[in-house]
Amino acid sequence: MSRRLLIQGGHLVTMDPDLGDLPRADILVVDDRIAAIGPELPADDAEVVDAAGTVVIPGFVDTHRHTYQSLVRALLPSCTLGEFMGTIFNSVAPAYTPEFMRLGNHLGALDALDSGITTMVDWSPSETPEHADGAIEGLRSAGIRAMYAHGMPAGGQWWYRSELNHPADARRIRAEHFASDDSLLTMALALRQPGNVVDAVATHDWNLSRELGVRVSVHTAMRSGGATGSPIRELHRLGLLGPNTTFIHCTTTSDEEIAMIADSGGSVSIAPYVEMVMGHGLPRITAMLAHGVPPTLSVDTVTTSPGDMFTQLRTALALGRAEALPADPEGAFTPTLTHRDVLRLATIDGAAACGLDSRTGSLTPGKAADIVLVRADTIRTLPLRDPAGIVVSCADRADVDTVLVAGVPRKRAGRLVGVDLARLREQAATAHEAILASAGLGAA
Repeated sequence: MSRRLLIQGGHLVTMDPDLGDLPRADILVVDDRIAAIGPELPADDAEVVDAAGTVVIPGFVDTHRHTYQSLVRALLPSCTLGEFMGTIFNSVAPAYTPEFMRLGNHLGALDALDSGITTMVDWSPSETPEHADGAIEGLRSAGIRAMYAHGMPAGGQWWYRSELNHPADARRIRAEHFASDDSLLTMALALRQPGNVVDAVATHDWNLSRELGVRVSVHTAMRSGGATGSPIRELHRLGLLGPNTTFIHCTTTSDEEIAMIADSGGSVSIAPYVEMVMGHGLPRITAMLAHGVPPTLSVDTVTTSPGDMFTQLRTALALGRAEALPADPEGAFTPTLTHRDVLRLATIDGAAACGLDSRTGSLTPGKAADIVLVRADTIRTLPLRDPAGIVVSCADRADVDTVLVAGVPRKRAGRLVGVDLARLREQAATAHEAILASAGLGAA
């Protein structure tokens, strides 16, 4: 028997260009899909969700997060990129057991769901096959839609002019965990850019992604951390650019290289909050949009950033508009980036960067029921005038009332569904202490 849910009377911001915004409309969910959208849909035998007083949006898409690091949340709230990499690569990541990978990913995925993120790219290091299995199980048990990006161990031999190919365990993972591309969890490879690896390794790794039929996610072109230079030009020289690749950060990427990404059909993920705090460089939002490359949004790491998308939306909006400030203080300020633009980056553009835009990213009949209800009647959000403006400029995770992933409620009435928070809190605290002790970092 079909499971039917009627979300009734909300103000819909569909992010579907054919539907637009629909005040006081309904969404009929049948099983895992959006079956119909419109005013006063018949309830029949459906369970009714009263959406009056809410803005209904597609779930946010976080295009790059080191999810396992939820167990060391706020460890480095005001660090540099060099400090972050030294601490995480040299001390923290090696201290993770497979069980800590599972727990960290489970906790991090629940953090994302709580804030209205229904899809995420988990950029995940793998010290061993068991670590990879743990990370995947943590995502699966949380019920989030996720792209598991399989990475390599943290040791320096993997990162500095490395001659080591991507771990061959990727083939096992594809066969055992991701035989179908139609599940909530899909697979990508978390690769290293030219410069971090020699040309032969880059060629091997990108060819591996094509052999496996999976996407690539790669950190690229930052002010420090061994990722400067012109890696996109190098990938172009090697014939490796293509539509299956998402480039992360790109703060030192030239206009020429942005054009190469656009011509290849590739995509970009930025983490505006982290990039400024750690010193990756200023996100090139205006330049990317000018070349037709949407800079999709990501949290990156909760060692330094909040785990919600609202922070990234507001940071991206402020940065993108500040880029329009003229050198002449008397000159006209003529920004073009709007709140609706950044909301698109966090929804349908993010889904496209994961190759999932036919499945999620907008409220469209036939797509998966990845739906978020944001309260527009709290002290932070009332009165409701511009629903997209409320989401981008006013709301926060406390206003996220309901979250559905593939039609399954993961948050209802402001609370995560089926989560034993007391037990999770105890498990996370124990793991946190063990990781810091093993890493030699001690108590705060």
